[in-house]
Amino acid sequence: MEKLSKYRKIIQLVLLPYTEIPYSHGDLICKPIFDEIHDSYLLMTLGWDRKTRVHGCLVHLDIINGKIWVQRDETEDGVTHELVAAGIPPSDIVLGFHPADVRPYTGYAIA
Repeated sequence: MEKLSKYRKIIQLVLLPYTEIPYSHGDLICKPIFDEIHDSYLLMTLGWDRKTRVHGCLVHLDIINGKIWVQRDETEDGVTHELVAAGIPPSDIVLGFHPADVRPYTGYAIA
């Protein structure tokens, strides 16, 4: 349980600064959606870019069976490195956006 609490806090500390970065175009915001009950953490991009509605997922992380699953990461450098720098071992991070047969070559957990 202590490990889960630690991971929840680290995820939030890593993701929240992204909500403060202004977009260079459009009337857009980055909204955090953190669900600690279901251990799902998202950053959503919302707003308008000229006449186009923008509603998309920038980052999606889940905690599944004690590991952090990176389901989506559209940040420039990737949040995975930040998670590791904050103290989460690569063996507890799964790059869920990669097919299962590719994961053994990523340096992170397989599942």
